[in-house]
Amino acid sequence: MQPGGQPNMQQIMEQAQKMQQQLMTAQQELADAEVTGSAGGGLVTATVSGAGELKGLSIDPKAADPEDTETLADLVVAAVRDANRAAQELQAEKMGPLTGALGGGGLGGLSLPGM
Repeated sequence: MQPGGQPNMQQIMEQAQKMQQQLMTAQQELADAEVTGSAGGGLVTATVSGAGELKGLSIDPKAADPEDTETLADLVVAAVRDANRAAQELQAEKMGPLTGALGGGGLGGLSLPGM
């Protein structure tokens, strides 16, 4: 702190830059990560990135009944939803500490007088 109770602007800027780097690193880790979800006891498996982008879909031939495509469609939707849920959990794990610090009053978790 500087005299008069004012925060040191250089410290605030350094903290902001550090937070920005941590945020960018977490976003890259999410883009690189892959999670899977499944439905029908593993008959359909979906793979999504940690950012929620659908990367792959695997369908066991046993699930492909030409007389019942509706069930297959339901399994695909359920598997993608399951994978997206896993991606959201990963996002919360990676981004939660960073976004919590941003919303915690002050800059980057740095408590400022009067805030």
